[in-house]
Amino acid sequence: MAKTLFDKIWEKHVVKQIEGGPSVLYIDKHFIHEVTSPQAFKGLEKRGMQVFRPKQIVATADHNVPTLNQHLPIKEELSRIQVQTLKENCEKFGIELYGLGHPFQGIVHVIGPELGVTQPGMTMVCGDSHTSTHGAFGSIAFGIGTSEVEMVMATQCLMQSKPKLMRINIEGELKNGVVSKDIVLYVLAQISASGATGYFIEFAGSAIRSLSMEARMTICNMSIEMGARGGMIAPDEVTYEYMKGRLFAPQGEAWDKAVAYWRTLPTDEGATFDQEYTYQAADIEPMITYGTNPGMGIGVTGHVPALSEIEEREKPSFEKSLQYMGLEAGKSIQGKKVDYVFIGSCTNSRIEDLRMVASFVKGKKKADDVEVWIVPGSKQVEKQAIEEGIDKIFEEAGFQLRQPGCSACLGMNEDKIPAGKYCVSTSNRNFEGRQGAGARTLLASPLTAAAAAVTGVITDVRELI
Repeated sequence: MAKTLFDKIWEKHVVKQIEGGPSVLYIDKHFIHEVTSPQAFKGLEKRGMQVFRPKQIVATADHNVPTLNQHLPIKEELSRIQVQTLKENCEKFGIELYGLGHPFQGIVHVIGPELGVTQPGMTMVCGDSHTSTHGAFGSIAFGIGTSEVEMVMATQCLMQSKPKLMRINIEGELKNGVVSKDIVLYVLAQISASGATGYFIEFAGSAIRSLSMEARMTICNMSIEMGARGGMIAPDEVTYEYMKGRLFAPQGEAWDKAVAYWRTLPTDEGATFDQEYTYQAADIEPMITYGTNPGMGIGVTGHVPALSEIEEREKPSFEKSLQYMGLEAGKSIQGKKVDYVFIGSCTNSRIEDLRMVASFVKGKKKADDVEVWIVPGSKQVEKQAIEEGIDKIFEEAGFQLRQPGCSACLGMNEDKIPAGKYCVSTSNRNFEGRQGAGARTLLASPLTAAAAAVTGVITDVRELI
């Protein structure tokens, strides 16, 4: 019987099938950070239990960390307490921590792949919804709640019901100025922020296969924004080339054996999905969001939908969203003045993203009234950017290269967007208050964000390339 990529990994990891209920699923790798782990550790202590397999846990500090002066004590009290608590818990339970000052510190979904921890065929979890990022390697990766974090710590297993399966095919070649972030924002605009609820998505098609690993990670990262449990892409030569030689990837004979297994994972010809969509890459233009969920997106040359284009039941939330954003139905968004540009987050903070932006802004200057923050996803990305002279290009353009962390993706640290200000952001969510109370977020690709930084307004980057 023909099987999907998801089926093959799932079946290999089922420890026990509960009759009429969920499966007990073995978890290969568990990522933890400072926000969703304290209660889980406390729960273990209350039960008098140890972490079952501490070597299968990767810990880092990312959400609460400042991105300036990381050598100094953290100013925000709650952030300081959470980061310190993670350090104490990792020491107590024998877990290695890539904390502030460690050369491997960074956003959990950036460091896993770059260290070679993330591998095809694995089951991977973290108390963070964007764990779906790791699915770009052909793994089942998804976010879990704090009680589930405790369950995995205690047993290295998790009770899960098998989701329905969806395949989204993107065929053909992308146009100039269109990148992977535009693909995922386009799909979101087509199926909505709830269009994949209850599903696990496999992204496929010639346009997907043509992407680099870092671009694939961006797409899988935002599968969760469609309501999906996670997203994945079949491993191929691009995957193996990216992984080879990384610190925790298999070496020597173990590498050859691993690749032989990984080659068996892609979906079989004739395997069926519960739902399938196909889109043409040529139809995608640089995208930008206008509302307060990631599905409210348009091509940069388009217009905010008119009220008549919105379904009756959705009109109240649509109008509320536009009121919050200070935008008008039916109007173009191009030329809208912006105040901040944020390039970073687990969606777009890898070295490829920084190279893309640096290549575009070289020899240009930011607009005088725009503040630009570039936040690398890890210490390794930061180090590479400095070695390649990318930091100098940003400095000359007036962009501020900060230190690694989740930063202005979410209002959990010192990097907040002031109320009422517009921020073109390469992050993954544009909810009310996501980047700070009253902040107005417009999601876009690194290229579109860089174009806004240079012009001071929402711009079609294709006009500047």
